[in-house]
Amino acid sequence: MLQTHQLTKRYEDNRLALDSLNLDIQPGRIFFLLGANGAGKTTTINLFLNFITPTLGKVSVNGIDASAKPLEARQHVSFLSENVMLYGNFTARQNLDFFAKLGGKTRLSKADYYCLLRKVGLQDEALEKKLKTFSKGMRQKVGLAIALAKDADNMLLDEPTSGLDPKAAAELVNILKEQSKAGKAILMCTHDIFRAKELADEVGIMKEGRMVKQLSRKEFLQEDLERIYLEYMGQPMNGIDKTIHEKR
Repeated sequence: MLQTHQLTKRYEDNRLALDSLNLDIQPGRIFFLLGANGAGKTTTINLFLNFITPTLGKVSVNGIDASAKPLEARQHVSFLSENVMLYGNFTARQNLDFFAKLGGKTRLSKADYYCLLRKVGLQDEALEKKLKTFSKGMRQKVGLAIALAKDADNMLLDEPTSGLDPKAAAELVNILKEQSKAGKAILMCTHDIFRAKELADEVGIMKEGRMVKQLSRKEFLQEDLERIYLEYMGQPMNGIDKTIHEKR
């Protein structure tokens, strides 16, 4: 379960990166945050992970305050970033072994690692190759295998399809569907409207740190999500504020 209440982040230069965000992502649900660069998507994930601290409001993982008890909260979260930071001189399997053990998974065998790496679409000839020879998409697959190995209750994904070819992106969708069916709460931050329509239970459109529109799956399938997204991206914030106020 991933939750925020009036979550706000203002940086030292007085820039408001996130403004009063409310999220409630229950087990088995997939929530997509859509928005342009600078909309506040990555800031939201960084607050869940306590990489930065909130200015106001609360962020919690399985009911645990992520600011007050960050180490405890992180035990219940798997994370995949847009730019996966791995060890170039380690092989794919060695990276997975290292990070799985770091996450507390000490009983996985070499066969388990191979199974996970194949599951995310890594080819057999790459399993024992060093990461410094990998493309971005291949590194992304290893990052996803690490997230799956942790087997946490919640998943945070920041532009996970970045660098993936269409086949690998489709495999990711299937994996996330499996994780959702297994009861994971999933927050995915992305520009990928196509994947949102395919996968999300709910979407939120972010702009300049604000959640300007939130739609259930039924709502965004009945409407034109691309049109709604572009409409909100094209509006000045004062126009959006007026629209939100009128709907209330």
